[in-house]
Amino acid sequence: MQVEKKWNEQKVFAAMLALIAWTTVVMQFFFSEGTAANFFSFFTIQCNMLVAISCTCAAFFTGTAVGRFFTGLSTQTAIALYIFIVALVYNTVLRGLVPLSGWNLFLDTMLHVVIPILYLLYWSLMRPKGNLEYRNGLYWVIFPMAYLIYSLIRGSIVHWYPYPFLNADKSGYTQVSINVAVMIVVFFIAGLILIAITRKLRNKEAMMSNE
Repeated sequence: MQVEKKWNEQKVFAAMLALIAWTTVVMQFFFSEGTAANFFSFFTIQCNMLVAISCTCAAFFTGTAVGRFFTGLSTQTAIALYIFIVALVYNTVLRGLVPLSGWNLFLDTMLHVVIPILYLLYWSLMRPKGNLEYRNGLYWVIFPMAYLIYSLIRGSIVHWYPYPFLNADKSGYTQVSINVAVMIVVFFIAGLILIAITRKLRNKEAMMSNE
């Protein structure tokens, strides 16, 4: 009975967070300036969409192949990593570079603060059972590395970059290469920390179940 109650609570939490994330992304799309290609080239948007997809699958599609992938421990932890980095980088490096007000400020706060906090809370309380290996940290950097390479290639063609630290036209490829290397290291280290937390919590749960 207790397991069923927790399962229901998880699905309700996931459904609410999916609704919040989808609504915020859609609203941000209509309030944004520039092309659709530029909009979907922001790592923030991509990661918030991953949150929305993961929570939608957790709420409604757990029995499908796609649902099982997006609700797996490794995938959910990777998304937790990505959305954490979104919040960390924005709130320590990028916040305030563009003055915002009204709906733009509200949506900006949702994307970079509220949704990351809610998903990290969802992950910490309702992630699936299981264990992670430290090699998972290597797999998780593939997506941000591909994103950074894509951003540099596209930027060299259209001369538009989603973030100042990727602007090779202004800062040069040497500085941008250093920035990219630092970002990959940050992703990797943060991923290892999440893996260590997961393993510690799993061991604690195992000890409590044996008592």
